Amino acid sequence: MCGIWALFGSDECLSVQCLSAMKIAHRGPDAFRFENVNGFTNCCFGFHRLAVVDQLYGMQPIRVKKFPYLWLCYNGEIYNFKQLQKQFGFEYQTLVDGEVILHLYNKGGIEQTASMLDGVFAFILLDTANRKVFLARDTYGVRPLFKVLTDDGFLGVCSEAKGLINLKHSESLFPKVEPFLPGHYEVLDLKPSGKVASVELVKFHSYKDEPLHAACDTVENLPSGSFDLETVKSNIRILFENAVRKRLMAHRRIGCLLSGGLDSSLVAAILLKLMKEMNINYPLQTFAIGMENSPDLLAARKVAAHIGSEHHEVIFNSEEGIQAIEEVIFSLETYDITTVRASIGMYLVSKYIRKKTDSVVIFSGEGSDELTQGYIYFHKAPSPEEAAEESERLLKELYMFDVLRADRTTAAHGLELRVPFLDHRFTSYYLSLPAEMRTPKNGIEKYLLRQSFEDSNLLPKEILWRPKEAFSDGITSVKKSWFSILQDYIDQQVDDLLLEKAAEKYPFNPPKTKESYYYRQIFEKHYPGRSSWLPHYWMPRWVKTADPSARTLKHYKSAAQE
Repeated sequence: MCGIWALFGSDECLSVQCLSAMKIAHRGPDAFRFENVNGFTNCCFGFHRLAVVDQLYGMQPIRVKKFPYLWLCYNGEIYNFKQLQKQFGFEYQTLVDGEVILHLYNKGGIEQTASMLDGVFAFILLDTANRKVFLARDTYGVRPLFKVLTDDGFLGVCSEAKGLINLKHSESLFPKVEPFLPGHYEVLDLKPSGKVASVELVKFHSYKDEPLHAACDTVENLPSGSFDLETVKSNIRILFENAVRKRLMAHRRIGCLLSGGLDSSLVAAILLKLMKEMNINYPLQTFAIGMENSPDLLAARKVAAHIGSEHHEVIFNSEEGIQAIEEVIFSLETYDITTVRASIGMYLVSKYIRKKTDSVVIFSGEGSDELTQGYIYFHKAPSPEEAAEESERLLKELYMFDVLRADRTTAAHGLELRVPFLDHRFTSYYLSLPAEMRTPKNGIEKYLLRQSFEDSNLLPKEILWRPKEAFSDGITSVKKSWFSILQDYIDQQVDDLLLEKAAEKYPFNPPKTKESYYYRQIFEKHYPGRSSWLPHYWMPRWVKTADPSARTLKHYKSAAQE
């Protein structure tokens, strides 16, 4: 996890523009570099490094003797760089996994490069010999990327929008900053003036398709075409364990977020099992956050005891949570209600990990709810086909919601997040299964995933079959949800009259509640006029509700109520 930043064709003084790159310094606390591009005085790269792989040669932009005309600035992890080296006979100059991008590009061009990368990534590749700039981002947008491109060819690229919003440009006081789409690459021509012109934007991978890199995966061909339940369950176990295994690539200590829900518990249990198999000689640290006696803390304690991790509990009170709201919204760059709510706990636990432990590479369970139909409203889906379509829509939009939350809250404290549920091979297999197979069964969501691990003894049965609890709700008691605590506080902060006139003040995505008005106010303070970064609020479907919390839905049952 790092922070990348680049400018091409800047009319303004670069030393002034470069101050913007410091806005993402939190993403790379270990080292920092600015570098001008030889022969292009108005082009430069900025890089903030979190050293996770190759401590000696990991600084960027990456340049190697074999390709002196290539410059690479990337944020991510390429899990199959060794397999690709073996398959194509690449000779690496460093131990940096991202170096493979240079070799793949030299061998087969940008499309093959982006398609063959098994991992998470956002990169800027400059080819001065052919005067091309390439941008690319992984399938689900696990690693963030924003860009600004003006009509006269000024290009700015950054891991977070905050590194671009204050850039100066002669044509526009506030050039339009927008997220770069996941699963795409863009080709731009580089002119002698340093300005660029976009040539094409191409979608290189659809998450339903088996990725091109599956051909050189460590898992051999699985039995396909058969949807026999036992075969499917076995394939799910094999592919998910492989997804966790490949993500063990790190020279820094590995930890795991553990809410005590199904997803993070499965990740933690498999992670610990594989660390033992690989003789990693330190205990796995797991981290749970909540208020005193919250369901998540109690469940996580049970899981940690079962798997034998070194468990940490972060207890916070409502005042600490409320005080963090503004810095969380600044980190997130969104005003989405459920994202802000869920981010506060994740932000505070990440802060604890950074200050109190030496774990840097943090595993988490993001992506499972979208992939395996884990949200409670999936019980109300009119048909398996519509449930499958909704699952795909959620995956497509992950980069604006849960993936955004997971990246920004951890990156704000210099941690690197790893999300095995969004493994390309695992997700494409799961989505290839018949729609009927993937729906909730017997009133239980994620039924197929739970079934697949039922006989594994990885988790206690009550955890494996624990009902869905939203992270923002599970961190507080059943009697009073986190969203109720927030709403009680905000009710005193926002006047009724302000809410009445909300649609006049904020015509795009107008706030409908005091809570959403409060978040929007903070967002506009830091990012005025940028509300289009969020095309719509995250809300459940097929149910009548004005609030995204699972606890407002009729289906919700807590363990305490049963």
